[in-house]
Amino acid sequence: MIVSNIIAIAQKELQSYFASPLAYVLAAIFWFFSGFFFVEILIGKQGLIQQVALKEQTEIVLSSVDVATEFLNAYSAILGTLSLLIIPILSMGLYAEEKKQGTIELLATSPLNNWVVALGKLIGVTLLFIFMLLPSLFYEAITFSAAEPPIPPVLPLLAHLGLVMMAVALLSIGMFISSLTTSNLVAAILTFSIILFLWIIDLMANNIGGWLGNSLEHISLLESYNNLVRGIINTSDFVLFFSYIFIGLFLTSQSIELFRLNHQ
Repeated sequence: MIVSNIIAIAQKELQSYFASPLAYVLAAIFWFFSGFFFVEILIGKQGLIQQVALKEQTEIVLSSVDVATEFLNAYSAILGTLSLLIIPILSMGLYAEEKKQGTIELLATSPLNNWVVALGKLIGVTLLFIFMLLPSLFYEAITFSAAEPPIPPVLPLLAHLGLVMMAVALLSIGMFISSLTTSNLVAAILTFSIILFLWIIDLMANNIGGWLGNSLEHISLLESYNNLVRGIINTSDFVLFFSYIFIGLFLTSQSIELFRLNHQ
């Protein structure tokens, strides 16, 4: 019963995105820039293939350049940055739109558990995000199939798993922010501010060093994402991802419960 309710809410959330032009505009922008940087990194004037060809022409001794791995690292960084920019827009209306349209009262007074509603909404927006990633997976697969030396398929899969996990963690936080306001714009700005703060934490962790830098690394989503991009699998990274997701779901459910109590 609970699973069917979660699936129903996820379907409803996903349908609501595709019922408005927002999903199509976001997807188009994401696909355009991800495709643009894909070409630039690989075959652009300053791209990896051009750099290798230039070194060969000038007879510079190459120290085993792994173009596929270099491309994966560079392109994953681009996808991560693009994702951080669109996540606030994806999450801004999860609850704020319900409040604006007055349907939040129906959710708050329904027999459905707040956790069920929040999880269903999170799954719905996550499916939209995965849908946006599919084209990049397709042309990455074509590129890596021609790589020499070949790249293990598990590496790009881990990179995309890390991207999805980071996105879900931030979407859950964005969903909580959305539950606090009736304005999509305010929700997007506040979520972006939190993402910017987490970005700064990652920069500090990389530059400070010492015990403080190590402590900041343990709460840095970007560091955990980069570990998976590099093919490093640490249990602590997955614990961090799921911790953010749990915190977002918990805070969202408490926010809606408070709304319910205030409107009884």
